[in-house]
Amino acid sequence: MTKQSLKDKTAKGLFWGGVSNGVQQLLNLFFGIFLARLLTPADYGMVGMLTIFSALASILQEGGFISALTNRKKTEYKDYNAVFWFSLLMGITLYILLYISAPLIADFYAQPELTDLARLSFLGFLISSTNVAPRAFLFKHLKTKENAIISFLSLTISGITGITLAANGFAYWGIAIQSITYTLSMTIFSYYFSGWYPSWKVDFTPIKEMIGYSSKLIVTHTFHIINANLFSVLLGKFYTEKEVGYFNQANKWNTMGYTTINGMITSVAQPVLASISEDKEYQLKALRKMLRFTAFVSFPAMFGLSLTAPELITLAITDKWLPSAQIMQILCIGGAFLPISNLFSQLLLSRGHSSIYMWCTISLSLLQLLTAFITYSYGIETMLSAFIMVNTGWIFVWLYFVHQEIGLICLSFLKDICPYLLLSGILVIFAHYVTIGIESIETRLISKIIGVGGLYILILWLMKSVILQESIAFFLNKKR
Repeated sequence: MTKQSLKDKTAKGLFWGGVSNGVQQLLNLFFGIFLARLLTPADYGMVGMLTIFSALASILQEGGFISALTNRKKTEYKDYNAVFWFSLLMGITLYILLYISAPLIADFYAQPELTDLARLSFLGFLISSTNVAPRAFLFKHLKTKENAIISFLSLTISGITGITLAANGFAYWGIAIQSITYTLSMTIFSYYFSGWYPSWKVDFTPIKEMIGYSSKLIVTHTFHIINANLFSVLLGKFYTEKEVGYFNQANKWNTMGYTTINGMITSVAQPVLASISEDKEYQLKALRKMLRFTAFVSFPAMFGLSLTAPELITLAITDKWLPSAQIMQILCIGGAFLPISNLFSQLLLSRGHSSIYMWCTISLSLLQLLTAFITYSYGIETMLSAFIMVNTGWIFVWLYFVHQEIGLICLSFLKDICPYLLLSGILVIFAHYVTIGIESIETRLISKIIGVGGLYILILWLMKSVILQESIAFFLNKKR
């Protein structure tokens, strides 16, 4: 593949990755608004208590094989078929274990209703175990357009299902069924758009070849999941389901924001970086360009989301959810840096360093766990703030290993991200103080968006930002 064709593929991948994740989060927002108006914080809290168990099980049955297949220079049908059967067997085994463990989970939270809810919710990862191979096929071949269509269809179907059930009084049962519907739709459409289907001829030899790499990813992703769901577990244990619901709602809005950006980058980062792993100089150049683009998008988007949290929460899902706004503001500040950490980890994976990725993640997880246990008694805002400071500071640990691999120095890294970081921060502070006296919520929201978004684009245009100019040029070309 030539450098120009790789550049074109990367641009197209970023475009469709952005479309996919943008549409996905808009649909999540659209359906989420209706659901939040129909359901209570306690309903969300009940389902939120189970999230960590389903997520951990999903990681174990996926087994890191999507990344492992992506990193293989050459893949054959038997590789995907082996992954399919292995993932399915893992899914069945884990579902049986969690089915049996459901009463213990309910006892842990002192919520007897969780037994049946858990057994229903866990069906989702059992279904998704059949989807690992076709997803790996789509990811390996940079089928970001197809993934965009799959996400749109699945979210639409599951969203309509969730609203219908909520309107008919299904409460937290409706949320669980909505999640299962989403997983089932994703699975069906992944097979359709990938054109890949399993066969009964089972050969686990490829699993043996990939297990060394993938097993490290299993451990790594397990700690990722623990971190991501740590607060739901702590709050579910020490606080009420209502308080868990407030956190989950805030985290949902934050996740919608950074997932859009993160998903856009992830959809192309590892496949592209892996394809040029033998050329360190070109890989460094590609990584720095991805860094600038990530910072260009992430900081204004996430800082802006933090700025507008009270208005968005009040207008979208009513003031009954207003306690979520302050939590959301803290989360969004941290969420702005997550895509950068993810980009560094994708670089390490592209170079086959799943061990470094694993030990970095484990170390971070243990530090975050310690931080959470030290600070949780001081209130959720204090705990979250400490958690985010640790997570953000860890970027420089990732940077150290990236430097060891391809020579990215700290000064170059700061040059790539600081213009966008500082400009976004200044504009957000400016917009906050300028709009603080506006009584109308709608006017205040619009003023904040224009103040940050409009001025951000204008200033970068006047400064002749290359990233801005290239993004506009590519978008206009796509429109033609």
